[in-house]
Amino acid sequence: MKVLITGGAGFLGARLARELLHRGHLRGQRIERLVLADRAETGDAALRDDARVQTHMGDLLAQIPALMAQPYDAVFHLASAVSAECETDFDLGLRSNLDTTRALLDACRAQAARGGPVPLFVFSSSVAVYGSDPALPLPAVVDDRTLPTPQSSYGIHKFICEQLVADYTRKGHIDGRAARLMTVSVRPGRPNGAASSFLSGIVREPLAGVEAVCPVAPDTAVALASPASTIAGLIAVAEATREAFGGRTALNLPALTVTVQQMLEALREVGGEEAVRLVRFEPDATVARIVGGWPSRFDSPRARALGLFPDRDFHTVVQQYVRDHRDAVRNTQALASA
Repeated sequence: MKVLITGGAGFLGARLARELLHRGHLRGQRIERLVLADRAETGDAALRDDARVQTHMGDLLAQIPALMAQPYDAVFHLASAVSAECETDFDLGLRSNLDTTRALLDACRAQAARGGPVPLFVFSSSVAVYGSDPALPLPAVVDDRTLPTPQSSYGIHKFICEQLVADYTRKGHIDGRAARLMTVSVRPGRPNGAASSFLSGIVREPLAGVEAVCPVAPDTAVALASPASTIAGLIAVAEATREAFGGRTALNLPALTVTVQQMLEALREVGGEEAVRLVRFEPDATVARIVGGWPSRFDSPRARALGLFPDRDFHTVVQQYVRDHRDAVRNTQALASA
């Protein structure tokens, strides 16, 4: 089996690649080749050194013709411009999210038309497809039947791409599945351009002994998932039969609902008062509007039917981060408890 991961040098892409290589198979077939496409080469030496891994570097839209010259059995499309980037640069969002996804889907369609395999196509969508519209306010709890009404360019791009994946699947060009990811926390590394970036930063930075800024109020509620739960969700969606996935509509992955204050309490439990003192509140109306427009409470029976459940609590999520990224943690209490 040949597998492509777009955004393969990113945090989630690299983590997905490591998990697939560790498993060695997908949908009962041995993984012989794993292609990672991104703007830069992966910084993960273990991935670079694995004989099964091949990398493609450069702008994804520009490299699709060369990238798709070889047939793939499965495509995980994770690459995209993130929320704050799309609000700041409208054209960038359209090109990176809509144009690139359409070109990738057409390349998969052409592959099948040439007599190649109809590829499995897993699209990483987002909780940002939901928002409160004046004509259709969000319910207190979003379930699998809630109609998406995105209130940001990023959310609109994701919803449009979900529908494209569904239609290409209906026409038999791909076997497509879209999974709506919750905000992933705690992410390692540097902050990115996402409006939700602070939801990792207010934990990651203090544990590294660095000050962090929180742009929203402490009582802001958010829907989160740990990196491990997110990767487990993507693989479960890929492994599911067409019948088990249930139609062509995007599936909501499970969410842990917490407030920012509860996140800081978990940080205090793991890293002590020393860590919490490094977080300061500086309101940012733009970020607060974007994040506050996303739903924070979910009921996801389709995900439960695939054996997927939310993280137990945020304390456990913080401990997971410390265990996985000890080299980035400077807080002695956190290191002692991991």
